[in-house]
Amino acid sequence: MSTGRNVVVVGNQWGDEGKGKVVDWLTDQAQGVVRFQGGHNAGHTLVINGQKTALQLIPSGAMRPDVICYIGNGVVVDPEHLMKEIARLEAAGVQLRSRLHISESCPLVLPSHVALDVAREASRESRGVGKIGTTGKGIGPAYEDKVARRAVRAQDLKHPGRLADKLREALDWHNFALREFLHAPTVDFDSTYARLLELAEPIGPMLADVGYHVHRSRQRGDRLLFEGAQGTLLDVDHGTYPFVTSSNCVAGNAAAGSGVGPGEIDYVLGITKAYTTRVGSGPFPSELPIDQPGTVGHHLHTVGQERGTVTGRPRRCGWIDTAALKRANILNSTTGQCVTKLDVLDGLTEILLCTGYRLDGRDIDILPLDADDIARCEPRYERMPGWSDTTAGLTRWEQLPARARAYLERVAELSGTPIAMVSTGPDRDHTIVLQHPFGA
Repeated sequence: MSTGRNVVVVGNQWGDEGKGKVVDWLTDQAQGVVRFQGGHNAGHTLVINGQKTALQLIPSGAMRPDVICYIGNGVVVDPEHLMKEIARLEAAGVQLRSRLHISESCPLVLPSHVALDVAREASRESRGVGKIGTTGKGIGPAYEDKVARRAVRAQDLKHPGRLADKLREALDWHNFALREFLHAPTVDFDSTYARLLELAEPIGPMLADVGYHVHRSRQRGDRLLFEGAQGTLLDVDHGTYPFVTSSNCVAGNAAAGSGVGPGEIDYVLGITKAYTTRVGSGPFPSELPIDQPGTVGHHLHTVGQERGTVTGRPRRCGWIDTAALKRANILNSTTGQCVTKLDVLDGLTEILLCTGYRLDGRDIDILPLDADDIARCEPRYERMPGWSDTTAGLTRWEQLPARARAYLERVAELSGTPIAMVSTGPDRDHTIVLQHPFGA
C-alpha cells in the first residue's frame, strides 16, 4: 500500500500572511486541499496570470481543475455564502461542485448568528468597552452553538423534520438574546427554514465523510494540503485573547478539524510576512503609523496594498516581530517558513527586526501569553541595512540582493525555524524554493 504525504499550511502571525498564494502554488504537487477551521470571515487572494481571485470559504485548490477540495468539520459554513461563492467561481469558468466535499459535521452559520455578531459589536461600542474587531459574519456565535451542542449542522439539511426542530431551538436562544439583551431585531423562523430547505438541494450532493475520504486518499498515495485561515496569534487558545478569532488556527487543529489523526501530518509550513500586519483590535508591539506619507508604516501599507480581503479594512502595519514568530513556531512545530511579500521591503535604507520586548523592567525574548502584558511591551529592535535592488519576481535564492539574503537568514535564526520558501510577488511563479514541503 502506498502512502501519501500531508502538508499543513498555517499563518505564523495575525493572519493575512499570503497563505492562499502559497497553497495555490503547492497544489501543483497535490491531489487535494483540506480547509480545517474558520469560516468566510477569512479571505485568500490568489493572483494567477495577473488576474485576482478572492476565496473566503472555498479551499485555495479550487483554481486547479484536477484538485479535490475538502471543507473539514472544523469549519463553520454559511450555506448562503457557500452557494454564492460557488456561483461566482462557476461564472469565471471554474467547475467545482463535482470535486468539492463538505463534512456533514460542519456547523452552519445562520442569519441569527450574523445578527448576534453585529449587535454584540454595536453593544460593546455603545458601552465604551471597545470592539473585538470581528468581521460581523456570525462566525463566533456559530462556534458558540457548536460548543453548546445546539448547532444546526450540515447533515441536518438532509432531514427536514430534524432541521426544523434544531433550527427552532437555536432561534429561540438567539432571538431571546437579540430582543432582551441586545435590543436588536429578531430573526424569523419561517423564512429562515424555507431558505435552508432551498439551499439543501444543491448542497446535499456535496456532503461527505471528509475524514474518511482524506484517509483513503492518503492510502492511495495522494499528496494533501491542509489549509488554515487567520493566523497563529489569532488562535482562540494561544492568541492575544480576547482579540482573537473563534477557532484554533494552529497546526495541531489540522487533524481535529478534518477528521484524521495527528500522525497523518508530515510537514508544517508556517507562512510569515516579511513585516507584520494586523486587522482589527488588539495589541501589536511593533506597530508603525500608516497614515503619514514618507514613513515606513505608510510605505508598508501602500506598497503592500494592505487591506483586508473580506472587509476591506486597512491593515495595521509594523516591523517583523521575531519574538512573536518564535512563539508561533513552537506552537506549530513548524518545519519550515515561507516568507512572503519580501519585495515590499525593496528600497528601504534600513530594516528593523523586533527581537524581544521590555516589560516592567525585564527583557523578554518571546511573545507573552497575556494580551494586557503584550499591550504594555516596549519592542527591542535590531537594525539591518536595507537594499536598493528589486526582489520582485525573482525565482532563485542567488538572485536576491546579499542584504536581502542576510535579512532572511537573520529572521530564521531569531525565530528558530529555517526558511523553506520565499514569495517575491503575488503571482504563482514569483516563488523561491529552498526546501519543498512535498520533497519534490
